[in-house]
Amino acid sequence: MEEKLISRLESAVTRLESLSAGGGEISRDAGAAGPSIAAFDDLISQYVHGVVSVAENIGGQVLDISKIIEEAFYVQKELLVEISQTQKPDTAGLVAFLKPLNDVVAKICALTEGRQSEFFNHQKTGADSIAALMWIAYTGKNCGMSMPTAHVEESWHMAEFYSNKILIGYKNKDSNHVEWVKVLKELFVPGLRDYVKAHYPLGPVWNASGKTIATNRGGPPPPQAPAAAQSSSARPKQGMSAVFDEINSGKSVTSGLRKVTADMKSKNRTDRSGVVSVAEKESHAKKPSATKTGPPKFELQLGRKWVVENQIGQKELIIDDCDAKQTIYAYGCQNSVLQVKGKVNNITLDKCSKMGLVFQDVVAACELVNCKSTEVQCQGVAPTISIDNTEGCQLYLSKDSLETSITTAKSEVNVLVPASEADGDWTEHPLPVQYIHVYKDGQIVTTPMDHSGG
Repeated sequence: MEEKLISRLESAVTRLESLSAGGGEISRDAGAAGPSIAAFDDLISQYVHGVVSVAENIGGQVLDISKIIEEAFYVQKELLVEISQTQKPDTAGLVAFLKPLNDVVAKICALTEGRQSEFFNHQKTGADSIAALMWIAYTGKNCGMSMPTAHVEESWHMAEFYSNKILIGYKNKDSNHVEWVKVLKELFVPGLRDYVKAHYPLGPVWNASGKTIATNRGGPPPPQAPAAAQSSSARPKQGMSAVFDEINSGKSVTSGLRKVTADMKSKNRTDRSGVVSVAEKESHAKKPSATKTGPPKFELQLGRKWVVENQIGQKELIIDDCDAKQTIYAYGCQNSVLQVKGKVNNITLDKCSKMGLVFQDVVAACELVNCKSTEVQCQGVAPTISIDNTEGCQLYLSKDSLETSITTAKSEVNVLVPASEADGDWTEHPLPVQYIHVYKDGQIVTTPMDHSGG
């Protein structure tokens, strides 16, 4: 099955490459399909080939990632040509129609699984950014997706967290990696974003008098989730069907959070809101409202990534049907609490405020970026906790997570650790946010400023 899929994708790329080699012929074909296809050719020529060209100077896994991205763009072009000749299908037909693109996206996502390589940040950057191509699945305001242009931008915002790590890590080591990040960003923003804005601002333009799509094109649709959910929280459908159906959008999960026990509370912090206090149900909580940035989301995409977006005032968000290969990405949530019951690969909070996060174990890392007033409680093990550009973070560690590596940048963080006795208070350790730099013995020596604690 996998060999047939790869063979079909290779054939598609070969056909498109043969058209490109034909010079004037590609212009006539593109023109026949419309100016949008000709513009997509320009996008590939101007941006995609640039990414691959820079990656060839690096080689190895970075080149592999770049070639998958190139393959995905060629597959999307073929789909756009077919859309211009095809009637809009139903949901099942659309799932089948987009399967070739979905499979290429899954291919790059698979690179991030398992043991991390030294190019993990490159893999994550590629996997998160390539999700931008799924703008093509937009079917209307009730489909559960952001509008196409916004979707492209949001996908790059997810990728930017990891691309920034590449920029920092290779700034003074290898300019090729820095250049790779630069051209990759230009591919998606402004490249793909401006292309979609100019030609498909409201989504794909199907041909009302064109051919119809066979539902079984490219194989059967991905399996659907069971009709009767076994967990207390609503279980989203898996696979590409999550793109089309609005799953739990703006709806509170019916079951409450597990109450934090007395030995996890700090007697001196009863006036603060966060993981400990907000976990208890608030009978006077206001009803959630949609944010200006987009509709609320709570769904599993492609069977690999939990997306929690724009949740406002939701104190009972629970993910309990997860595994170690899945990631969780929460964006733009406010005054909410998310609890993760089980082991996942990675958790990221991005641009969240007054957010509480309670989780068990992560395989790779828990990451916060561009957040305000957050409280995070690790109840199990987390190899790394990364906090970047975050104002006010209360980080509660369990006895099992005391060896966690904590990385901070431009952030205000207090780490709280449990007392040795069962009924003791938490001990707070503020992390330095100011440093003293002194030139000494031929080098710059950096030391943190003392904190008074309190």
